[in-house]
Amino acid sequence: MKKVHSMVALISLLAGTVLTLPGCSLPMRQAAVPQAWSEQAEVVGLPGVRYVVRAEMPEFARDGIESFYRERAYLAAQGQDVSLLPANFLALSGGGDNGAFGAGLLCGWTEVGNRPEFKGVTGISTGALIAPFAFLGSKYDFVLQSVYTQSTPKDILEERNILAALFDDALADNTPLQRLVKKYITEDMLKEIAQEHARGRLLLIATTNLDARQSVIWNMGRIAASGHPEALALFHKILLASAAIPGAFPPVMIDVEADGQRYQEMHVDGGAMAQAFLYPPAIKVADISKQHGVVRERRLYIIRNARLDPDWAEVERRTLSIASRAITSLIHTQGIGDLYKIYAQTQRDGIDFNLAYIPESFNAPHKEEFDTEYMRQLFQVGYDLAVKGYQWGKLPPGL
Repeated sequence: MKKVHSMVALISLLAGTVLTLPGCSLPMRQAAVPQAWSEQAEVVGLPGVRYVVRAEMPEFARDGIESFYRERAYLAAQGQDVSLLPANFLALSGGGDNGAFGAGLLCGWTEVGNRPEFKGVTGISTGALIAPFAFLGSKYDFVLQSVYTQSTPKDILEERNILAALFDDALADNTPLQRLVKKYITEDMLKEIAQEHARGRLLLIATTNLDARQSVIWNMGRIAASGHPEALALFHKILLASAAIPGAFPPVMIDVEADGQRYQEMHVDGGAMAQAFLYPPAIKVADISKQHGVVRERRLYIIRNARLDPDWAEVERRTLSIASRAITSLIHTQGIGDLYKIYAQTQRDGIDFNLAYIPESFNAPHKEEFDTEYMRQLFQVGYDLAVKGYQWGKLPPGL
């Protein structure tokens, strides 16, 4: 008990010290959306650009069908029949600097010459950062290669002082990452995404609404096609939010409206709820397609930016070491569970399942997060595997 009182006294002392420092202020926010209105809240000026993941999602199903009709109209104008072309989907998982694997695999896939155009691309965390470039195709491979083989920790984050753990919203500042996102995600790129959206293609990114503890799926193509003056800024915010590891990077505050009032939502890494996604389980694609007379072949490619085998490590008998190891173990098993959930969806809806992941043989030293040399080696592993003709897994691990 004496130790507890001592810790409380220390925290109080630190708090008093911080509050008396010149120019020091604690992070503030506007009011959160009341629980009763959390599922009805819309982004200020841009309604209808996202979906709250819940048991029933008719708006998601409606937009999916509308995307099919846009695709069919576009192909008919080109003299093609949509039912004769397979619908290929790509799901990119989280994984921090392990995203170098997915980036390398995509670039190697381009080199082979049989990388398809994807009807839909989904992304979470580092997968969200890759997704817009994968969506627009191989001409953006140079960006993936640059970001995942040349970036250093200073290009991603700035460390804050030790007091940030108590009095700030994150241990690090992700302003460098924000600059990187703004450098590559431009107005011109937004116009390209809008054009692909008009062709019936889908780009979906997931974040976590921390207030409501709910997954939110953002229709990035609809945002790009909105023509709203704040569309690009919102696009940037969503990418940063999806990669905002709670506690490590600051959350992203998004202004919304509900019941005629203005509020703010706090969004963090989509990986807080899932490591990868295809579409919400409530959406029964096979049934919906049958109702609308849609018959076509469908394939899913999942790139899991992580290993699937247990990663052994001797854990120090220290609080932070034990907690850190437990959290990484939870993320690892959650990621595998997500693969089983997605596999169940593909089997129900008649979608061909294909899985890629970091091989057990990869064992490069990982000295720090966003270690440049580590990412270069991992990028090369993904690239080489693709060039040799990657053998996609047809089942989740252990099944």
